Amino acid sequence: MASQDWFDKDFYKVLGVSKDVSAADLKKTYRKLARTYHPDSNPGDAAAEARFKEISEAYTVLNDPEQRKEYDAVRAMGSGARFTAPGGGGAGNGGFEDVFGGMFGGGSRGQQYSYQQSGFEDILGGMFGGAGGGRQAGFGSPSGGFRGFGGPSKGRDVTASTTVDFITATQGDTVSLQTSEGRTIKVKIPAGVSDGQKIRLRGKGQPSPDGGEAGDIVLTVSVRKHPVFERDGLNLRVTVPVTFVEATLGATIEVPTLGGEPVKLRVAPGTPSGRVLRVKGKGVTTSKGTGDLLAVVQVAVPSHLSAEALEALNRFAEVGPHENPRVDLISRARG
Repeated sequence: MASQDWFDKDFYKVLGVSKDVSAADLKKTYRKLARTYHPDSNPGDAAAEARFKEISEAYTVLNDPEQRKEYDAVRAMGSGARFTAPGGGGAGNGGFEDVFGGMFGGGSRGQQYSYQQSGFEDILGGMFGGAGGGRQAGFGSPSGGFRGFGGPSKGRDVTASTTVDFITATQGDTVSLQTSEGRTIKVKIPAGVSDGQKIRLRGKGQPSPDGGEAGDIVLTVSVRKHPVFERDGLNLRVTVPVTFVEATLGATIEVPTLGGEPVKLRVAPGTPSGRVLRVKGKGVTTSKGTGDLLAVVQVAVPSHLSAEALEALNRFAEVGPHENPRVDLISRARG
């Protein structure tokens, strides 16, 4: 989801919480809603599935302190907020979420405006020189040039940035961005795009001043973190807790997949923490291939034991294998 979409989405309303909701209450509310609308609890119910995705999207943003701060700042501006490039030094018709701000600002031919969108406040202060707050725009070397003696010059390239959610980056999508001139540009985010990857939009930058080829937009894509999954190339990683008994005796467990139904995996008896169980073909699919889902086992040690359980564990310690798993570690450290 591109960040300009935040104007139109009230995540607090989606979750039914107030804007000052605490992190603990936010998590509690999300879990309750997730249980109600999870696809496993509503098989075949498209409305419930859509509601679950909406809830997950809202929680992903509000649960991250930095994203929540940026979201609140964006929403505070109101859906009608617009800013402009500094062609005449004043206000005009520009798109606030214009990650292309600087693109159509004033300046002599051959100059290039560039900025980094690191947060909402940077949009105001860092986008254009002299915009306030002590920030200034960075001026790059000319990106256009004569292609032969007397030939037309190419328009200036423009740097820009946008932020998408984890699922969009994994599965791909088309997002709409608005320039300072009010033009809407559709950008295809390819499946498997990684955090920090640059996408070049040819011919979408500054027009040539003398009839030559238009410049390009170089778009840097930032990807929000997922609460469960992590990228590992084309593979997806997920940490799966198992009980001490499951790890010791073996068990069949369910593991979530990204945007699909859970899959069942067999945990072999004696499985230690850190062991990776692989599910073929459940990773990221791109033109280069399809990755796998890597389920990393994490043995969950109980923090509270009943008197009966404690007594049974003590009996196990008496009759169980009396071995030191650190013997090899110590000997190798000495060697």
